[in-house]
Amino acid sequence: MELDEICELIVDCEHKTAPTQTEGYPSIRTPNIGRGYFLLDGVNHVSEETYRLWTRRAEPRHGDLIMAREAPVGNVAMVPQGLRVCLGQRTLLIRPMKSKVNPRYLVYLLIGDDVQSRIHALTNGVTVPHLNMKDVRELVLPDLPPLPVQHKIASILSAYDDLIENNLRRIKILEEMAQNLYREWFVKFRFPGHEKVRFKDSPLGMIPEGWEVKTMPDVVIVRPSLPVPKNDQIPFVSMGCLSENSMLIGEIEYRGKASGARFQNGDTLLARITPCLENGKTGFVQFLPDEEAIACGSTEFIVLRSKALCQEYVYLMARSDLFRDNAIKSMSGATGRQRVREECFKQFLLAQPPVRIINHFHQIIGPLFESIYSLDQRNKNLRRTRDLLLPKLISGELDVSELDIVVPEEAEAR
Repeated sequence: MELDEICELIVDCEHKTAPTQTEGYPSIRTPNIGRGYFLLDGVNHVSEETYRLWTRRAEPRHGDLIMAREAPVGNVAMVPQGLRVCLGQRTLLIRPMKSKVNPRYLVYLLIGDDVQSRIHALTNGVTVPHLNMKDVRELVLPDLPPLPVQHKIASILSAYDDLIENNLRRIKILEEMAQNLYREWFVKFRFPGHEKVRFKDSPLGMIPEGWEVKTMPDVVIVRPSLPVPKNDQIPFVSMGCLSENSMLIGEIEYRGKASGARFQNGDTLLARITPCLENGKTGFVQFLPDEEAIACGSTEFIVLRSKALCQEYVYLMARSDLFRDNAIKSMSGATGRQRVREECFKQFLLAQPPVRIINHFHQIIGPLFESIYSLDQRNKNLRRTRDLLLPKLISGELDVSELDIVVPEEAEAR
Protein backbone atom coordinates (compact mmCIF):
# COMPACT_ATOMS: atom_id res chain seq x y z
CA MET A 1 0.00 0.00 0.00
CA GLU A 2 0.99 3.65 -0.31
CA LEU A 3 1.68 5.88 2.66
CA ASP A 4 -1.33 8.15 2.13
CA GLU A 5 -3.65 5.12 2.35
CA ILE A 6 -2.89 4.77 6.07
CA CYS A 7 -2.72 8.47 6.93
CA GLU A 8 -5.35 11.08 7.79
CA LEU A 9 -3.18 13.77 6.24
CA ILE A 10 0.29 14.51 4.91
CA VAL A 11 1.04 18.23 4.78
CA ASP A 12 4.05 20.31 3.89
CA CYS A 13 5.67 23.07 5.92
CA GLU A 14 5.38 26.79 5.27
CA HIS A 15 7.85 27.69 2.52
CA LYS A 16 9.42 30.60 4.35
CA THR A 17 11.63 31.12 7.36
CA ALA A 18 9.82 31.66 10.65
CA PRO A 19 10.97 34.60 12.80
CA THR A 20 12.72 33.01 15.77
CA GLN A 21 13.40 33.97 19.38
CA THR A 22 15.19 32.47 22.39
CA GLU A 23 12.05 31.03 24.00
CA GLY A 24 8.65 29.82 22.89
CA TYR A 25 7.50 26.90 20.75
CA PRO A 26 10.18 24.69 19.14
CA SER A 27 10.37 25.02 15.36
CA ILE A 28 11.45 21.62 14.03
CA ARG A 29 13.88 21.92 11.13
CA THR A 30 15.73 19.10 9.34
CA PRO A 31 18.77 19.22 11.73
CA ASN A 32 16.34 18.61 14.62
CA ILE A 33 15.10 15.28 13.20
CA GLY A 34 17.11 12.15 13.93
CA ARG A 35 16.39 8.53 13.07
CA GLY A 36 13.32 8.08 15.24
CA TYR A 37 13.88 10.93 17.68
CA PHE A 38 14.09 14.72 17.87
CA LEU A 39 17.34 16.60 18.48
CA LEU A 40 16.10 19.58 20.46
CA ASP A 41 19.38 21.00 21.78
CA GLY A 42 19.86 24.29 19.95
CA VAL A 43 16.39 24.17 18.38
CA ASN A 44 14.90 27.47 17.18
CA HIS A 45 11.83 28.83 18.98
CA VAL A 46 8.91 30.91 17.76
CA SER A 47 6.34 33.18 19.41
CA GLU A 48 2.68 32.34 20.12
CA GLU A 49 1.62 34.41 17.12
CA THR A 50 4.09 32.72 14.76
CA TYR A 51 3.09 29.32 16.12
CA ARG A 52 -0.58 29.99 15.26
CA LEU A 53 0.33 31.14 11.73
CA TRP A 54 2.66 28.19 11.09
CA THR A 55 0.11 25.60 12.28
CA ARG A 56 -2.94 26.84 10.36
CA ARG A 57 -3.09 23.79 8.12
CA ALA A 58 -2.29 21.27 10.83
CA GLU A 59 -1.13 21.64 14.41
CA PRO A 60 1.33 18.84 15.22
CA ARG A 61 0.00 16.68 18.03
CA HIS A 62 0.98 13.59 19.96
CA GLY A 63 1.34 10.66 17.58
CA ASP A 64 2.05 12.77 14.48
CA LEU A 65 5.27 12.17 12.58
CA ILE A 66 7.58 14.88 11.25
CA MET A 67 9.86 13.96 8.35
CA ALA A 68 12.87 15.74 6.85
CA ARG A 69 12.45 16.49 3.13
CA GLU A 70 16.11 17.48 2.77
CA ALA A 71 19.37 16.41 4.41
CA PRO A 72 19.14 14.31 6.45
CA VAL A 73 16.43 13.34 3.93
CA GLY A 74 14.00 10.69 5.17
CA ASN A 75 14.75 11.06 8.87
CA VAL A 76 11.51 10.93 10.84
CA ALA A 77 10.42 11.23 14.47
CA MET A 78 7.13 11.15 16.37
CA VAL A 79 5.78 14.09 18.37
CA PRO A 80 5.78 12.96 22.02
CA GLN A 81 3.10 13.66 24.60
CA GLY A 82 3.13 17.24 25.90
CA LEU A 83 5.43 18.73 23.24
CA ARG A 84 3.92 21.51 21.09
CA VAL A 85 5.99 22.19 17.99
CA CYS A 86 5.60 23.68 14.54
CA LEU A 87 7.11 22.69 11.21
CA GLY A 88 10.29 24.45 10.20
CA GLN A 89 11.52 24.66 6.62
CA ARG A 90 11.91 21.51 4.50
CA THR A 91 9.84 19.29 6.78
CA LEU A 92 6.44 17.66 6.48
CA LEU A 93 3.83 16.30 8.85
CA ILE A 94 2.36 12.79 8.67
CA ARG A 95 -0.77 11.95 10.70
CA PRO A 96 -1.33 8.17 10.75
CA MET A 97 -4.76 6.56 10.94
CA LYS A 98 -4.51 4.79 14.28
CA SER A 99 -7.16 2.32 13.18
CA LYS A 100 -4.70 1.06 10.56
CA VAL A 101 -1.21 1.66 11.90
CA ASN A 102 0.52 2.22 15.23
CA PRO A 103 2.31 5.60 14.90
CA ARG A 104 5.45 4.36 16.64
CA TYR A 105 5.48 1.25 14.44
CA LEU A 106 5.22 3.52 11.39
CA VAL A 107 8.30 5.43 12.57
CA TYR A 108 10.30 2.21 12.77
CA LEU A 109 8.95 1.12 9.39
CA LEU A 110 10.00 4.40 7.77
CA ILE A 111 13.53 4.42 9.23
CA GLY A 112 14.12 0.77 8.34
CA ASP A 113 16.61 -0.04 5.58
CA ASP A 114 13.94 -1.24 3.14
CA VAL A 115 11.83 1.94 3.15
CA GLN A 116 14.88 4.20 3.50
CA SER A 117 16.32 2.77 0.30
CA ARG A 118 13.01 3.53 -1.45
CA ILE A 119 13.00 7.07 -0.04
CA HIS A 120 16.53 7.81 -1.22
CA ALA A 121 15.73 6.40 -4.65
CA LEU A 122 12.97 9.01 -4.91
CA THR A 123 15.11 12.01 -3.98
CA ASN A 124 16.13 14.52 -6.58
CA GLY A 125 18.26 17.65 -6.68
CA VAL A 126 21.80 18.14 -7.92
CA THR A 127 23.42 19.69 -4.84
CA VAL A 128 20.86 19.00 -2.09
CA PRO A 129 18.71 15.85 -2.41
CA HIS A 130 15.08 16.48 -1.49
CA LEU A 131 11.72 14.71 -1.50
CA ASN A 132 8.64 15.84 -3.41
CA MET A 133 5.34 15.75 -1.53
CA LYS A 134 3.76 13.63 -4.27
CA ASP A 135 6.48 10.99 -3.85
CA VAL A 136 6.00 10.97 -0.09
CA ARG A 137 2.26 10.41 -0.39
CA GLU A 138 2.80 7.64 -2.96
CA LEU A 139 5.64 5.99 -1.03
CA VAL A 140 5.08 2.23 -1.30
CA LEU A 141 5.24 0.41 2.04
CA PRO A 142 5.67 -3.29 2.86
CA ASP A 143 2.58 -5.16 4.03
CA LEU A 144 1.51 -4.17 7.53
CA PRO A 145 1.05 -6.88 10.16
CA PRO A 146 -2.16 -6.86 12.26
CA LEU A 147 -2.42 -4.01 14.75
CA PRO A 148 -1.78 -6.24 17.82
CA VAL A 149 1.52 -7.33 16.25
CA GLN A 150 2.38 -3.71 15.41
CA HIS A 151 1.78 -2.76 19.03
CA LYS A 152 4.13 -5.51 20.23
CA ILE A 153 6.89 -4.60 17.79
CA ALA A 154 6.58 -0.91 18.67
CA SER A 155 6.67 -1.80 22.37
CA ILE A 156 9.84 -3.91 22.00
CA LEU A 157 11.75 -1.32 19.97
CA SER A 158 10.54 1.67 21.97
CA ALA A 159 11.81 -0.01 25.15
CA TYR A 160 15.32 0.42 23.74
CA ASP A 161 14.61 4.03 22.78
CA ASP A 162 13.22 4.75 26.26
CA LEU A 163 16.43 3.41 27.85
CA ILE A 164 18.52 5.49 25.45
CA GLU A 165 16.46 8.61 26.23
CA ASN A 166 16.79 8.00 29.97
CA ASN A 167 20.56 7.68 29.65
CA LEU A 168 20.70 10.90 27.59
CA ARG A 169 18.84 12.71 30.37
CA ARG A 170 21.29 11.35 32.95
CA ILE A 171 24.25 12.43 30.79
CA LYS A 172 22.83 15.95 30.51
CA ILE A 173 22.30 16.17 34.27
CA LEU A 174 25.83 14.93 35.03
CA GLU A 175 27.39 17.44 32.64
CA GLU A 176 25.31 20.26 34.12
CA MET A 177 26.47 19.19 37.59
CA ALA A 178 30.09 19.34 36.44
CA GLN A 179 29.63 22.81 34.89
CA ASN A 180 27.90 24.11 38.01
CA LEU A 181 30.65 22.77 40.27
CA TYR A 182 33.32 24.40 38.09
CA ARG A 183 31.54 27.76 38.27
CA GLU A 184 31.02 27.51 42.03
CA TRP A 185 34.63 26.68 42.82
CA PHE A 186 36.63 28.61 40.22
CA VAL A 187 34.42 31.50 39.12
CA LYS A 188 32.46 32.33 42.28
CA PHE A 189 35.22 30.96 44.57
CA ARG A 190 32.73 29.01 46.70
CA PHE A 191 34.99 26.00 47.14
CA PRO A 192 34.97 23.88 50.32
CA GLY A 193 36.33 25.99 53.18
CA HIS A 194 36.06 29.30 51.33
CA GLU A 195 34.36 30.84 54.36
CA LYS A 196 37.66 30.72 56.29
CA VAL A 197 39.82 32.13 53.48
CA ARG A 198 40.78 35.76 53.09
CA PHE A 199 40.56 37.43 49.69
CA LYS A 200 43.07 39.71 47.98
CA ASP A 201 42.96 42.17 45.11
CA SER A 202 44.23 41.02 41.68
CA PRO A 203 43.91 41.79 37.95
CA LEU A 204 40.86 39.49 38.07
CA GLY A 205 39.33 41.31 41.02
CA MET A 206 39.16 39.77 44.47
CA ILE A 207 40.57 36.24 44.58
CA PRO A 208 41.35 33.91 47.52
CA GLU A 209 44.73 34.23 49.19
CA GLY A 210 47.02 31.42 48.07
CA TRP A 211 45.63 31.53 44.52
CA GLU A 212 47.79 32.99 41.72
CA VAL A 213 46.77 34.84 38.58
CA LYS A 214 48.14 33.02 35.53
CA THR A 215 47.75 33.22 31.78
CA MET A 216 46.24 30.13 30.22
CA PRO A 217 49.52 28.94 28.60
CA ASP A 218 51.11 29.00 32.07
CA VAL A 219 48.85 26.15 33.19
CA VAL A 220 47.56 24.60 29.94
CA ILE A 221 49.54 23.09 27.06
CA VAL A 222 48.21 24.25 23.70
CA ARG A 223 48.76 21.68 20.93
CA PRO A 224 50.87 19.18 22.93
CA SER A 225 53.68 17.60 20.92
CA LEU A 226 52.99 13.94 20.17
CA PRO A 227 54.70 11.40 17.88
CA VAL A 228 53.01 10.30 14.68
CA PRO A 229 51.11 7.06 15.43
CA LYS A 230 52.33 4.07 13.42
CA ASN A 231 49.24 1.86 13.71
CA ASP A 232 47.64 0.35 10.63
CA GLN A 233 44.27 1.75 11.72
CA ILE A 234 44.41 5.17 13.40
CA PRO A 235 41.33 6.60 15.15
CA PHE A 236 40.27 9.84 13.47
CA VAL A 237 37.84 12.41 14.90
CA SER A 238 36.18 14.68 12.36
CA MET A 239 34.56 18.01 13.20
CA GLY A 240 31.16 16.36 12.91
CA CYS A 241 32.04 14.10 15.83
CA LEU A 242 32.09 17.01 18.29
CA SER A 243 28.91 18.01 20.11
CA GLU A 244 27.77 21.58 20.64
CA ASN A 245 26.62 20.91 24.20
CA SER A 246 28.33 17.76 25.47
CA MET A 247 31.81 16.38 26.05
CA LEU A 248 30.93 13.20 24.17
CA ILE A 249 32.61 12.44 20.86
CA GLY A 250 30.51 10.75 18.17
CA GLU A 251 31.31 7.77 15.99
CA ILE A 252 34.98 7.94 14.99
CA GLU A 253 36.59 6.79 11.75
CA TYR A 254 39.71 4.67 11.29
CA ARG A 255 42.34 5.69 8.76
CA GLY A 256 45.52 4.08 7.55
CA LYS A 257 47.54 7.29 7.65
CA ALA A 258 48.02 9.84 10.41
CA SER A 259 46.95 13.40 9.62
CA GLY A 260 45.72 16.52 11.37
CA ALA A 261 45.71 17.24 15.10
CA ARG A 262 47.06 14.55 17.47
CA PHE A 263 45.77 13.90 20.98
CA GLN A 264 45.38 11.38 23.83
CA ASN A 265 42.90 10.51 26.57
CA GLY A 266 42.27 13.46 28.86
CA ASP A 267 42.84 16.09 26.16
CA THR A 268 40.21 18.65 25.21
CA LEU A 269 39.36 19.29 21.55
CA LEU A 270 38.25 22.83 20.74
CA ALA A 271 36.91 23.86 17.32
CA ARG A 272 38.84 26.92 16.14
CA ILE A 273 36.85 27.81 13.01
CA THR A 274 33.58 29.68 12.56
CA PRO A 275 30.74 28.80 13.12
CA CYS A 276 31.82 25.64 14.96
CA LEU A 277 33.47 27.56 17.82
CA GLU A 278 30.52 29.91 18.28
CA ASN A 279 28.14 26.94 18.25
CA GLY A 280 30.07 25.29 21.09
CA LYS A 281 31.81 22.33 19.44
CA THR A 282 34.10 20.99 22.17
CA GLY A 283 34.99 17.43 23.15
CA PHE A 284 36.77 15.52 25.90
CA VAL A 285 38.87 12.55 24.76
CA GLN A 286 38.31 9.34 26.72
CA PHE A 287 37.61 6.71 24.05
CA LEU A 288 41.17 5.46 23.52
CA PRO A 289 42.12 2.03 24.95
CA ASP A 290 44.97 3.27 27.16
CA GLU A 291 46.90 6.37 28.16
CA GLU A 292 49.65 5.79 25.58
CA ALA A 293 47.33 5.53 22.57
CA ILE A 294 47.25 8.46 20.13
CA ALA A 295 44.40 9.52 17.85
CA CYS A 296 44.19 12.09 15.07
CA GLY A 297 41.55 14.60 14.12
CA SER A 298 40.55 17.61 12.08
CA THR A 299 43.16 20.27 11.37
CA GLU A 300 40.55 22.71 12.69
CA PHE A 301 40.96 21.42 16.27
CA ILE A 302 42.96 23.16 18.95
CA VAL A 303 44.14 20.52 21.44
CA LEU A 304 44.32 21.59 25.09
CA ARG A 305 46.04 19.61 27.85
CA SER A 306 46.45 20.31 31.56
CA LYS A 307 49.91 21.36 32.74
CA ALA A 308 49.19 22.62 36.27
CA LEU A 309 45.45 22.04 36.71
CA CYS A 310 43.53 18.81 35.97
CA GLN A 311 42.10 17.49 32.72
CA GLU A 312 38.47 17.99 33.76
CA TYR A 313 39.15 21.63 34.71
CA VAL A 314 40.58 22.29 31.21
CA TYR A 315 37.49 20.90 29.47
CA LEU A 316 35.07 22.82 31.70
CA MET A 317 37.09 26.02 31.27
CA ALA A 318 36.97 25.56 27.48
CA ARG A 319 33.17 25.41 27.71
CA SER A 320 32.91 28.53 29.87
CA ASP A 321 31.47 31.73 28.42
CA LEU A 322 34.51 33.81 29.43
CA PHE A 323 36.95 31.52 27.66
CA ARG A 324 34.82 31.18 24.54
CA ASP A 325 34.15 34.95 24.29
CA ASN A 326 37.89 35.63 24.48
CA ALA A 327 38.56 33.14 21.67
CA ILE A 328 35.71 34.43 19.48
CA LYS A 329 36.91 38.05 19.76
CA SER A 330 40.34 37.01 18.45
CA MET A 331 39.05 35.37 15.28
CA SER A 332 40.40 36.61 11.97
CA GLY A 333 40.32 35.61 8.32
CA ALA A 334 37.92 35.72 5.40
CA THR A 335 34.20 35.90 6.12
CA GLY A 336 32.85 32.44 6.85
CA ARG A 337 36.35 30.97 7.37
CA GLN A 338 37.53 32.88 10.42
CA ARG A 339 39.77 31.08 12.89
CA VAL A 340 40.92 31.60 16.46
CA ARG A 341 44.28 33.33 16.83
CA GLU A 342 46.11 31.33 19.46
CA GLU A 343 47.80 34.48 20.77
CA CYS A 344 44.48 35.21 22.50
CA PHE A 345 45.21 32.52 25.09
CA LYS A 346 48.06 34.64 26.45
CA GLN A 347 45.46 37.29 27.26
CA PHE A 348 43.15 34.90 29.07
CA LEU A 349 43.76 35.18 32.81
CA LEU A 350 42.62 32.69 35.42
CA ALA A 351 43.11 32.20 39.13
CA GLN A 352 45.20 29.07 39.70
CA PRO A 353 44.12 27.35 42.93
CA PRO A 354 46.43 25.46 45.30
CA VAL A 355 47.20 21.85 44.39
CA ARG A 356 45.07 20.46 47.22
CA ILE A 357 41.94 22.17 45.81
CA ILE A 358 42.65 20.96 42.26
CA ASN A 359 43.17 17.41 43.58
CA HIS A 360 39.93 17.59 45.57
CA PHE A 361 38.07 18.84 42.49
CA HIS A 362 39.53 16.02 40.38
CA GLN A 363 38.45 13.40 42.93
CA ILE A 364 34.86 14.67 42.79
CA ILE A 365 34.54 15.47 39.11
CA GLY A 366 36.54 12.58 37.60
CA PRO A 367 33.87 9.96 38.42
CA LEU A 368 31.21 12.19 36.79
CA PHE A 369 33.17 12.23 33.53
CA GLU A 370 33.63 8.45 33.72
CA SER A 371 29.89 7.96 34.29
CA ILE A 372 29.06 10.13 31.26
CA TYR A 373 31.35 8.03 29.07
CA SER A 374 29.93 4.78 30.49
CA LEU A 375 26.35 5.86 29.81
CA ASP A 376 27.29 6.84 26.26
CA GLN A 377 28.82 3.39 25.70
CA ARG A 378 25.62 1.78 26.96
CA ASN A 379 23.61 3.87 24.51
CA LYS A 380 25.81 2.79 21.61
CA ASN A 381 25.24 -0.85 22.56
CA LEU A 382 21.50 -0.27 22.88
CA ARG A 383 21.35 1.40 19.46
CA ARG A 384 23.31 -1.43 17.85
CA THR A 385 20.99 -4.03 19.37
CA ARG A 386 17.86 -2.08 18.39
CA ASP A 387 19.16 -1.60 14.84
CA LEU A 388 19.83 -5.33 14.54
CA LEU A 389 16.34 -6.16 15.79
CA LEU A 390 14.48 -3.56 13.74
CA PRO A 391 14.70 -5.18 10.26
CA LYS A 392 14.06 -8.67 11.67
CA LEU A 393 10.92 -7.50 13.47
CA ILE A 394 9.61 -5.33 10.64
CA SER A 395 10.13 -8.06 8.04
CA GLY A 396 8.51 -10.72 10.22
CA GLU A 397 11.70 -12.78 10.40
CA LEU A 398 11.24 -12.60 14.16
CA ASP A 399 7.60 -13.50 14.83
CA VAL A 400 6.21 -11.81 17.94
CA SER A 401 2.54 -12.65 17.39
CA GLU A 402 2.58 -15.40 20.02
CA LEU A 403 4.75 -13.56 22.54
CA ASP A 404 3.05 -12.64 25.78
CA ILE A 405 3.78 -8.91 25.71
CA VAL A 406 1.50 -6.66 27.70
CA VAL A 407 1.05 -3.45 25.71
CA PRO A 408 -0.45 -0.56 27.75
CA GLU A 409 -3.15 1.45 26.02
CA GLU A 410 -0.96 4.52 26.02
CA ALA A 411 1.84 2.54 24.31
CA GLU A 412 -0.59 1.46 21.58
CA ALA A 413 -1.38 5.11 20.86
CA ARG A 414 2.26 6.18 20.76
